[in-house]
Amino acid sequence: MKKVGFNLQKYLEIQTQKILERVEIFDEKLYLEFGGKLYDDFHAMRVLPGYESDTKVKMLQKLGNRIEIVYCISAKDLQKGRIRHDFGLTYDNQALRDIGEIRRHGLNVSTIVINRFNGEESALRMKKQLESSGNKVYLFNEIEEYPFDIQKVLEGYEKQPYIVTDKPIIVVTGVGGGSGKMSLCLTNLYHETKKKQIKAGFSKFETFPIWNLPVDHPVNVAYEAATADLGDEVLVDSFHLATYNIQAVNYNRDVENFRIMKSLVENIVQKDNPVAKFNSPTDMGVNMAGFAIIDDEAVREASKEEVIRRYFKYRRDIILGVEKEETLQRMEKIMQKIKVKPDDYELAKRARKAAEEAEKKGKGNKNIFCGAAIELPDGEIVSGKNSPFLHAESAAVLNAIKKLADISDEINLLPESIIHNISMLKKNVFHEHSESLDLEEVMVALSIGAGTNPFAELGVKMLKKLENCNMHITHLPNRGDEAGLINLKLNVTTDALLTLQPHYLK
Repeated sequence: MKKVGFNLQKYLEIQTQKILERVEIFDEKLYLEFGGKLYDDFHAMRVLPGYESDTKVKMLQKLGNRIEIVYCISAKDLQKGRIRHDFGLTYDNQALRDIGEIRRHGLNVSTIVINRFNGEESALRMKKQLESSGNKVYLFNEIEEYPFDIQKVLEGYEKQPYIVTDKPIIVVTGVGGGSGKMSLCLTNLYHETKKKQIKAGFSKFETFPIWNLPVDHPVNVAYEAATADLGDEVLVDSFHLATYNIQAVNYNRDVENFRIMKSLVENIVQKDNPVAKFNSPTDMGVNMAGFAIIDDEAVREASKEEVIRRYFKYRRDIILGVEKEETLQRMEKIMQKIKVKPDDYELAKRARKAAEEAEKKGKGNKNIFCGAAIELPDGEIVSGKNSPFLHAESAAVLNAIKKLADISDEINLLPESIIHNISMLKKNVFHEHSESLDLEEVMVALSIGAGTNPFAELGVKMLKKLENCNMHITHLPNRGDEAGLINLKLNVTTDALLTLQPHYLK
């Protein structure tokens, strides 16, 4: 069983209190920029064992009716059609999913803003779709030379719409980085101050990097790994050190742009506004995650694993043609900081061993040998290999639920008749080159079998226990395997071999 390194209840208490204290220093309103994911924050859950994926939602629920949420969408990313690999959703569908999940938890998404708009047709379609469902939607134009030309930025704020809000805490979140959250906060801060004479405030809530941990702490290095495609770097907040002689850390963009940001704020608010008195990026933040770490060693080990997982993710993306080589080169330097390498990952070793055994035993399928390995909640590793009947992912998941349910290896969870019928359908009707069952097909077959087979029924009940378990595969999954892995919420890494290659990665 993996050690818990983070006290969730303590964190919820001290983080909620910190936000309320920040609200109190302003007369009426606080714009709180939420970095990272508001919902499904699996990165935080992986590097802070004990943190839960919906922790931020729980925190907002504790704040009750004092909050409303403004959700930001980037017109540029809508136009690009970005794919979020954690759920396999396009950018627009991820936004719709986020908004739905937030509301399902009883939180009020009062307004949706499509930022950085410059006539994109996809943004206009999204606006129409959202408005047809009863949402209040604004278009914010891209501001020329933001944030460097202060005069042009202020003129841009003046031209943007004013968003009317009712609650004292305005949480500004979005699909991901680059969605225009800070610009929106400062735009409304401008309107509140210049036109409404309201002493509103602004602060940032970002879980990572953790400001009161060292620059080279693995949890902060894991943040660098998570943003290697953006080139983020964790460094000492020089403004905080110069003002208070206290070493705090932040990421490079916030530190590099702080002087510009402070000049912007000083041109917006009155001199007595506490926002104008922030002396560092760390002052702007309200993050308390570092105070809830209860086992530093557990957090360090989890973070090191996450760095390696990120390496595999970028390597896969390069093979798929959606990532740059420089990102992988950056990752190699990041791994050196904490002295880890891809071959340290035990799951990868076990998956490759399964593929090697498949070849040695004359298994596999059509001279292709694939392996998969899953780490169960108690730390035990279970593997699977491909065959003429099952993909490696399918075999590994079936072996995992057998182990969790204490079902003998000799018992077949899937009747041969079901496997045969699906295989014949794929071969004779769909004319697929391989008749073996992918994970999505196995899940359907297993659920059908559960109606008559008590062992299959027990296996289905065990599937929930695989949620958030780590898994490694030697090859690129097909669409059916990818869908099954996403639905089971497994944390999957891969060597990204093409199954057209008749070998495994040794």
